[in-house]
Amino acid sequence: MSWNPALDPSIPVTDADIDAIETVIVPRARDLGGFEVRRALPSGKRQMVGPFIFFDQMGPAEFLTGEGIDIRPHPHIGLGTVTYLLRGRLHHRDSLGTDQWIEPGAVNWMNAGGGITHSERTDGAARERPMSMFGLQTWIALPESHEDDPASFAHLPQADLPMLDGEGKTVRLVLGHAWGARVPFEMPSETFYADATLAPGAAIPLPDEHEDRGAYVLSGSVTVAGEDYDAGRMLVFRPGDRMSLRAGDQGARVMLLGGATLGGPRHIWWNFVASSKERIEAAKQAWREGDWEHGRFTLPPADAEEWIPAPER
Repeated sequence: MSWNPALDPSIPVTDADIDAIETVIVPRARDLGGFEVRRALPSGKRQMVGPFIFFDQMGPAEFLTGEGIDIRPHPHIGLGTVTYLLRGRLHHRDSLGTDQWIEPGAVNWMNAGGGITHSERTDGAARERPMSMFGLQTWIALPESHEDDPASFAHLPQADLPMLDGEGKTVRLVLGHAWGARVPFEMPSETFYADATLAPGAAIPLPDEHEDRGAYVLSGSVTVAGEDYDAGRMLVFRPGDRMSLRAGDQGARVMLLGGATLGGPRHIWWNFVASSKERIEAAKQAWREGDWEHGRFTLPPADAEEWIPAPER
């Protein structure tokens, strides 16, 4: 796809835009399965940006031969997970029987609905040599009308994702729709998620058709209203303002995200997201019972020897 003229580099970035940044979030670091993640959402300042309720940067991490990621089978409800890698490979298995490797530029979308179990590992041949891992995993909270849907999984190869290229910027649309392009995959609510690489000084407008919008700086820096924001910052913007981001002297790589806000906040416990505490409690009890044959949750057929127990609290 050629560059869409709606991505207009002439949109001004002026001092009038300063109030358009509602919140700046500094992610907190956490250890997950032997490698570091930096979590921007949820935060004390913002639970969600549009439907995005978790936003984790995984790595960058370097694994020696024989080392890797081992996230044992664990459950989810009420959300969709989006896995997007910049470097490395990751092996996804789930209770639907899915067995799918993901590589940079592709997308794994797992809709947990009323309940699913999955694992994520770097196993087999992936451990026969050193490996670098760098990626993003985000969770999208489901609308109430979709919380109890049957679980599903979709893998979107890189070739299926629209690319917008020109005027010093390259944008891969990862999910949803923006700038006149659309990923050929239906989302449960209005969403956009994009990977933008900007040359030094290049500007990109935020898609103004979406109510809630944010930007996470992966590398380099961006300038908004004369203020610079370095890598590892999430900017959340005030709804409705027509504005853009401009890359700094070293260029930038930025994840842009957002969409329609949900009808209300969500309850979060461990890996569960729900519009009511009752849904959380029911899922918590089902996982603790561990009835993999007749219960609400089953284990991935190809990875059923172990699982992560529920937290005590």
